[in-house]
Amino acid sequence: MPSRGVSAPEVRRRLFDAAERVLLREGPAGLSGRAITREAGVATGLLHNHFPDLDGFLAALIVDRAGTASGRLRDLPVRAGSGTVTGNLTAAADALLAGNLTALAGLALARPAVVPRLGKALGAGTLEPDAGERLFTAYLEAEQRLGRLPAGTDPASLALALVGAAHQLVLTRGPRSPGLHDRMHRLVRALLPCPSSAPSPGTFPAGQ
Repeated sequence: MPSRGVSAPEVRRRLFDAAERVLLREGPAGLSGRAITREAGVATGLLHNHFPDLDGFLAALIVDRAGTASGRLRDLPVRAGSGTVTGNLTAAADALLAGNLTALAGLALARPAVVPRLGKALGAGTLEPDAGERLFTAYLEAEQRLGRLPAGTDPASLALALVGAAHQLVLTRGPRSPGLHDRMHRLVRALLPCPSSAPSPGTFPAGQ
């Protein structure tokens, strides 16, 4: 049961935040049920009141943080037709690069037992694993309908390339790496189809 006066969602948030702090400070080796509950300022057994074991908790943590990153992209499709395509895509990629996803990816690698538990956490409906990719695709399809992308563009493949590149940068450089935004901006410009291939000249906005 949760601590008196504290709701179950609040307990989960407190434990997740505490685990993330421990992970960033001590690395995967420092993550134990006792270390997490001590950091959260709650009773030692509270974690196991809400999760079957530590690996189940860590899987839920990864899914929760990945869901937060995807949530930042929810309004991407409605940005179609405003600003520039490059600017919108770069801002969306920055949302994927934000947070501590690098450390969480490292956690999954350091504790292989967590990986099989991710499927169960995802099955609970917390997050659709391809949510970011689908939102990028929906945005690019909308821009294509508006004539701001060439008719021959493959939105799904372009979305996969952009999301995959963002994940690669997170894994290899970290979200706080100097120049990461500029690197992603150059990549977006390199992957977008050339304006000259558009079916109607002048349909690309300046600065795309």
